[in-house]
Amino acid sequence: MSKSFYVTTPIYYVNDKPHIGHAYTTIACDVISRYMRLQGYDVKFLTGTDEHGQKIERAANSQGKTPQQLVDEIHVKFKDLWQVLNISNDDFIRTTEERHIKTVQKIFARLLSQGDIYKSKYEGLYCVSCENYVSESNMGENQTCPDCGSKLISMQEESYFFRASKYVPDLIKYYENNPNAIKPVTRYNEIMSFLRGGVKDISVSRTSLKWGIPVPGDENHVIYVWFDALINYLSALEGEDYKKFWPGYHVVGKDIIRFHCVTWPLMLIALGEKLPAGIIAHGWWTIKGGKMSKSKGNVIDPLDMINKYGLDPFRYFLMREIPFGADGEFSEEALIGRINSDLANDLGNLLNRTLQMIKNYRAGIVPSCNESNSPLRELAQEIISKVDNFMKDFAFDNALKTIWEFISRSNKFIDETTPWILAKNNESERLNYVLLNLYEALRLCAVLINPFMPETSEKICSQLGCELEISDWYAGAGNKINKGDILFPRIDLKQEKKEQEKMSDNPEVKPESKESELITIEDFAKVQMRVGQITSCEEIPRSKKLYKLSIDLGSETRTVCSGIKEYFTPDELTGQKIILVCNLKPVKLCGVESNGMILAASVKSEGKLTLLTPLDENIPLGSVVS
Repeated sequence: MSKSFYVTTPIYYVNDKPHIGHAYTTIACDVISRYMRLQGYDVKFLTGTDEHGQKIERAANSQGKTPQQLVDEIHVKFKDLWQVLNISNDDFIRTTEERHIKTVQKIFARLLSQGDIYKSKYEGLYCVSCENYVSESNMGENQTCPDCGSKLISMQEESYFFRASKYVPDLIKYYENNPNAIKPVTRYNEIMSFLRGGVKDISVSRTSLKWGIPVPGDENHVIYVWFDALINYLSALEGEDYKKFWPGYHVVGKDIIRFHCVTWPLMLIALGEKLPAGIIAHGWWTIKGGKMSKSKGNVIDPLDMINKYGLDPFRYFLMREIPFGADGEFSEEALIGRINSDLANDLGNLLNRTLQMIKNYRAGIVPSCNESNSPLRELAQEIISKVDNFMKDFAFDNALKTIWEFISRSNKFIDETTPWILAKNNESERLNYVLLNLYEALRLCAVLINPFMPETSEKICSQLGCELEISDWYAGAGNKINKGDILFPRIDLKQEKKEQEKMSDNPEVKPESKESELITIEDFAKVQMRVGQITSCEEIPRSKKLYKLSIDLGSETRTVCSGIKEYFTPDELTGQKIILVCNLKPVKLCGVESNGMILAASVKSEGKLTLLTPLDENIPLGSVVS
């Protein structure tokens, strides 16, 4: 019988596009899934989207769409990002799918029939953002939500309740006997303290909205979004999959551990199901010590980082930079530091040096040797065991540290054995021993880093001329190498900062000044504006925001760099008449000299930009605007 492993992300709420927090959780699940597959496990990796609730209903209404239309649009953004991130999920579940709806209603009806769900009335303070009632003892200052800080509103409604309080003693006992059921220990302690403080019965239906799964037999109620969402972990396991994979591991952010470590296990106890194999709660990425938020404008877009630095370096950084479970500071400087130090200097240098020597000294064929023992071979077994322990404990940063200890030791082995001197002195057998051991070290590294950096792992195997597998040490003798390009070119931090400053220079959309400054008519008269027409639009390499525009002013053609790439396609701009400020001092942006600025109006709340154009289409090019 094959070994099985089940791991899940939380299902992500589709009220906005995915960000670095979603990427972090999903990459972590992908890493452990890939590792367990390498270990021979039959893996089921589940992710998906949470598509019911009041926030979605309100967002859809504000956009003139049905909730179903809205979730159909947004859930695709998550699927698309997972492809970009090279996520190897086996299933993607949506809470609007029939398989999920049927399972939720079946479980609700079962708990209702056995008396663990009952109808009563609820009156209290409610957080619309979190879609959760908040007790007075838990709310923040000025009646705000303790989780998101939103203002709470008073609500009274008829509701179905789950008898959570009935099963709290059983859950406390379970956690006392299984302290590793929640990781890290700080979250375990937090949950135990919460449980011992008492848990009230939980409201599991709403009458104040329609966008949700109807309560079976009572169409006036829809099932509470969290009761609905948590059940996805079971609704994705149908037939034999349930027997094979349940229970599994849930990887979640620390902000939703009460739902996963309290509400969900209490539901499972009431159902007579096994509790999760483990709940692993990770921390938050911060910017300059503060939490990322849309209102602050400091949310990191994973696609931006991947476009600038590559997918595997981004994956490596997220898993290596901080212990999984702790909060961590995100900065591009730290990411560049990891690329230059760990990836370019350590791993990339080891591969490049080793393959170059095999190419130079052995015509690209990996030599064999008579000597069986070496410090690298002895260390390899220890490294494999340590990595295995760390991975199965979801300690990804420690696993990577251990792998890099082996990489560092391999680089040191080159310096200790000085193969260039061995070649010069014709010490052939000793040189064979050194080159073969370095090759085997790289072959092992390719396997160990595969869960974290699958594309890099494949590139290394391609250059080594080997398969991705752990086999006997020295099994690579006789292989023909295919030395290729450098894996990770070093990044000039100073130059990168200069490029960032150029790419962030957006002449058309300036931040609003805190204080208005009055000018005179004479000041305004200094600004020379003319009617122009965009005759061509080109993308600028390395710039995510800028287009290179050719603008016909009748008597001359100007080149202008404009930061409007995210708002328009080249086809939409070509042929457009615009208003151009002509007497700006030329400036070089991303290596292109820009001579002017086109005028535009922005609606920041809607993320829209409109170019200012003349009403009269027949107005001659070059006409003065005053």
